[in-house]
Amino acid sequence: VQLQASGGGLVQAGGSLRLSCAASGRTVSSYSMAWFRRAPGKEREFVAVIRWSGNLNYADSVKGRFTISRENTKNTVYLQMNNLEPEDTAVYYCAIGRVVQVSRESDYDYWGQGTLVTVSS
Repeated sequence: VQLQASGGGLVQAGGSLRLSCAASGRTVSSYSMAWFRRAPGKEREFVAVIRWSGNLNYADSVKGRFTISRENTKNTVYLQMNNLEPEDTAVYYCAIGRVVQVSRESDYDYWGQGTLVTVSS
């Protein structure tokens, strides 16, 4: 199983980016797919998840600004990030698993390599 994250970059505060996570070896619609992030000097934290059922969950810090979605034909999950803030600067990771607790990292079996998002003020 491989997860390939992409789409990171440098953006000004208030701008938008869309991250992609392309999966191979597993069908994303049969598992929960999530995004986590690690900001400089901080622990990795949960951002958003789309369950196999289609149910969505978001961290409070990104609700109303970020949207997670899935394109089954491309076996890819996206994270649309709008109204970005400098506090969103982090390496973003995608992960896949049969998840019970969405924010628990050990519930995820495989992780992507991460893509860096930098938001300038």
